[in-house]
Amino acid sequence: MFTERTSVGLDVHARSVFAAAIDSDTGELFQSRLTPSPEHILTWVQDLPGPVAVAYEAGPTGFGLYRT
Repeated sequence: MFTERTSVGLDVHARSVFAAAIDSDTGELFQSRLTPSPEHILTWVQDLPGPVAVAYEAGPTGFGLYRT
């Protein structure tokens, strides 16, 4: 059984990031197109109901984000 309330998927590209999340308690969906700035992405994720689990598509544009 999962312990996080919200699951997030990030499709990371050089010029934009498409983010989608689902709240497992309410079924509410969240979607946003973000800038590739780690601060922008982190702010969006922190505004979601927690605890949060995040997954991203591995590749050269996502490695810096992962380290953040």
